[in-house]
Amino acid sequence: MDTIFIRQLRLQAWIGLYRHEKIAPQTIEIDLEIALPGDAVFKTQKVADTIDYGVVVEHVRGLLAKERFGLVETLAERIAGLLLRDLKSPRVKVSIAKLGVLREAQRVGVTIERSRS
Repeated sequence: MDTIFIRQLRLQAWIGLYRHEKIAPQTIEIDLEIALPGDAVFKTQKVADTIDYGVVVEHVRGLLAKERFGLVETLAERIAGLLLRDLKSPRVKVSIAKLGVLREAQRVGVTIERSRS
């Protein structure tokens, strides 16, 4: 399956369950693998036949601006849903990392994979 990817997308998000996480947004890092809806783009070379990276980032930014999330898992699920539903991808892989949460680790987070049924 052909995919586009976005790596190390760093955005601000209101995310977390703990008191100190609710007083300010924090930087998260997102990696996305988004399956193309078909192979037409290889023939037409038109952005309308693929998934536009800029549109993906715009959708994710919009989601982060509208909502607060307790769990990274919930945010990953919401991003996967909008990519499947709004951008018509047949399959997505979403990884989200919180940076500097544990002294012993640079990142902690979650990776999920979802498909359209």
